[in-house]
Amino acid sequence: MIYNQVISFYKNYKKRKCVIGHSFLGRAIVAFHVGDEFGGQYISTYAIHGREWITARLALHHIKNPTAKGGWIIPLVNPDGAVISQTSDPMWKANARGVDLNVNFDADWGSGRLNTRVRGSENCIGDSPFSESESSALARFTQKIHPYVTFSFHTKGEEIYWQFDGEGDERGAHLLAQATGYSVKKIAGSAGGYKDWCICKLGIPAYTIECGSDSLTHPIKNVRALKNCRGALKYFTENYEK
Repeated sequence: MIYNQVISFYKNYKKRKCVIGHSFLGRAIVAFHVGDEFGGQYISTYAIHGREWITARLALHHIKNPTAKGGWIIPLVNPDGAVISQTSDPMWKANARGVDLNVNFDADWGSGRLNTRVRGSENCIGDSPFSESESSALARFTQKIHPYVTFSFHTKGEEIYWQFDGEGDERGAHLLAQATGYSVKKIAGSAGGYKDWCICKLGIPAYTIECGSDSLTHPIKNVRALKNCRGALKYFTENYEK
């Protein structure tokens, strides 16, 4: 189970680390610090959707091969959803309360094209922005760290999203495209995501990286299918100018 793998790695990690909060079912959401302790810090998140748990293994690769510049890596934002996907419903995206965490942030909340208030495996916005323990924990941690940029690793499609409501920093998207070979895209009809909130409420660049070919089938089980994303953080932090 990916949750057990992440927690085992956390227990053995010798550098700076912390628990940023807990899931609805009480599972720890853990963060690992990599790189320089000084200067601006980034936050990189993974597996906010249960069925995209393979990105947590990508996160462990990023921790084992750290950037020189400092940042925080959160491998498994949605541990309950990952467990559901791995044990009972492979296509499950939401948390254990049936809320899609990536539409639960305060960024034009509830206005997305596919949004619903009906709980289930995907697209449910929840009762209010940050109604879920997982999204609120990530928001609090982000506000505490004050990152200069955030990354959200998802699957799949080989695309990079950088904009929300006409705002964002396209320069960084092109750096990520150079690192991965992916396409830089604008999307419409989406709201309430972590990237969206970082851009419109915190005023910082934020990027969603959709890892892996669109020909792959959810849930992706082999991290080697995400190989183009392995060097993305290093390349970005080495080349991005604030």
